[in-house]
Amino acid sequence: MTAPSIEGTPHAVIPAPKARQLRWLLVLASVLFVVGISLPMITLSKFWIIQNSMSVLTGVLELFRNGQLVLGAVVAGFSILLPILKIGVLFKLCSPGLTDSPGIQRYLHLMHSYGRWAMLDVLVVAVLIVTVKLGAIASIEVHSGLYAFGASVLMIMLITSLVVRLTRSS
Repeated sequence: MTAPSIEGTPHAVIPAPKARQLRWLLVLASVLFVVGISLPMITLSKFWIIQNSMSVLTGVLELFRNGQLVLGAVVAGFSILLPILKIGVLFKLCSPGLTDSPGIQRYLHLMHSYGRWAMLDVLVVAVLIVTVKLGAIASIEVHSGLYAFGASVLMIMLITSLVVRLTRSS
C-alpha cells in the first residue's frame, strides 16, 4: 500500500500524462485485437484442392458447429473473453483521477495473477496442434490476422507490465 499525499487523500495510481499515453496504447491494442480475431489467421490447404481460411471467431464458431462445445468454450474464453476483460481492467487502472484503494489493489492482483493466462499461450498451442496434426496432409499459410493478433498480445503484455511498474513506483 502506498502513502497518502500531503493533503491526506490517496494519490493517483498512475500519473495523468502516463495514464493518457497508456490509454492511447490500449486503444491501439484493442483495435489490433478486434482486427486480429476477425481477419483470417491461417489458410489450410488439403491436397492442393480444398482451401479453408479461418479467423479466431470463425474457428470458435466452427468448433461449436461441430459439437466440440468444451474446446470451443475454452478457446473462446482464453482467446476472446479473457483478453477483453484484461483490456477492460487495464482501461480502469489507467482512468483519470483514479486513486489508490483496496479495490485498485484487487485489480492489480487480478492483472498479475490471471493476466498471464490470456491469449498468447493458447494461440501458440493451438497453432502447434494444427501444424502437427495436419503437417503430412495439409499446408498452412499464415495471414495478417495472426500478425495483428500477435501484435495486440505483445502490446497488452507491455502495457500490463508498465501499469504494474508504474503502480508500484507511485
